[in-house]
Amino acid sequence: MLPSQRHLFEIPPDICYLNSASSGALPRTTLDAGRAAVGRKGQPWTLGAGFDSRQYERARAAAARLINADAGDIALIPSISYGVATAAKVLTVPRGARVIVLENDHSSPVLEWHARAEAQGFVIETVRQPADGDWTSAVLTAIERSGAPPVGLASISSVHWSDGGLIDVDKVQAALRRHGAMLVIDATHGAGVVAMDVKQLDPDAVIFPTYKWLIGPYGRAFLYMAKRHHNGVPLEQTAAGRRNVNSENPVYFGDLGYVDNARRYDMGERDYYISLEMASIGMEMMADWGAAAVVERLAMLTQRIADGVRDLGVSVLDRRLRAPHILSLGMAGGISKDLIAQLGAENIHVALRLGRMRISPHVFNDEADADRFIAVLAKQLRG
Repeated sequence: MLPSQRHLFEIPPDICYLNSASSGALPRTTLDAGRAAVGRKGQPWTLGAGFDSRQYERARAAAARLINADAGDIALIPSISYGVATAAKVLTVPRGARVIVLENDHSSPVLEWHARAEAQGFVIETVRQPADGDWTSAVLTAIERSGAPPVGLASISSVHWSDGGLIDVDKVQAALRRHGAMLVIDATHGAGVVAMDVKQLDPDAVIFPTYKWLIGPYGRAFLYMAKRHHNGVPLEQTAAGRRNVNSENPVYFGDLGYVDNARRYDMGERDYYISLEMASIGMEMMADWGAAAVVERLAMLTQRIADGVRDLGVSVLDRRLRAPHILSLGMAGGISKDLIAQLGAENIHVALRLGRMRISPHVFNDEADADRFIAVLAKQLRG
């Protein structure tokens, strides 16, 4: 099993940080790279020829490696909402069709479709949060619902942020394919942890940021766009997205045709070199550890906690329904903000999400963190 990687992070021994689903910690190497990158911005004349393109392609390749994509299928973007907006501009939902979203999902994979529904003539169907936590069955039921308008697209998270419910995207994609429908995946809580092979799965788009599970900075995200969609119009019109718009040429607007891959969807001002290198480092570390090794460690920690709180009057999703790296605890009447604050006062950091306590360890956590959380929670609940 992958051992705890706490030595790679600046986390004091008295801190029990179990909130990576909100924000992942940055490794020491990433912090050092960020400081050095700020220094380079202070001395821009030190940037050598080709520095920018090396930065772009390093980050692009690192993101592609996490989901077994080709680098040319990856666009550099700032956020999930940007990626979904790009996908929504490129993908055509037939008039009269349904777009399936999840209740209480992240705003990004939901609101873009609401904003477009009336003008484009499709309807939104929201899959209600299932009482038993079985998101996969709920989505499949919605897809196959008798008498409903044809399903055109599903825009869903692969792991639900609020309860840690795991959606089996392979089963969902198979069902959508039978209906000739498209799939857009928000892999915020999946990429780098839960294995995904886009060459096998063949979704239309996958989007993920670096600031949570990929132990990277804010403001960096990546859009995988299937090759069949490399002919769309980008959200922004940039020189980099065109074949030959170059300030070093005698003629600036040499060729306005778009480049023939997902690089056409790159964001404007992508050359923010500070965060590009930081993002690359975190993704490379995650890929080097491998999803299987990371999942084995995190599943051990979440199960250790689930077993330890069994007699404390809290509810836990069945193991087969939850993501291996997120544990959500419920209580009759809901979890109180005071309880979260009390844990925080003892340097135990978790999150309150839709009335449940979300616990999300990462590779820097160990068994002692899990046991400490159980002990302090028991003390708080038992008075």
